[in-house]
Amino acid sequence: MALPAQSHPCWSRAAGGGLARIQTTNLALQLMVKRLERSADSAAQKASEIQAFFAKWERILASEIDQLNRI
Repeated sequence: MALPAQSHPCWSRAAGGGLARIQTTNLALQLMVKRLERSADSAAQKASEIQAFFAKWERILASEIDQLNRI
């Protein structure tokens, strides 16, 4: 599955807490989720970071990318 565009609403939903609902065994993603939960960054900053992470690791996060549209 292709990575959603940066303007797609899934990134803002993920930044608003939806990312925690994604089921994953990827340790780096799990750690990022926990760090972002405690972060005081704005939702836009979080969404940008999440999108950049998924863009970088797109090849190994196919299952998680598929779940993005369902959060």
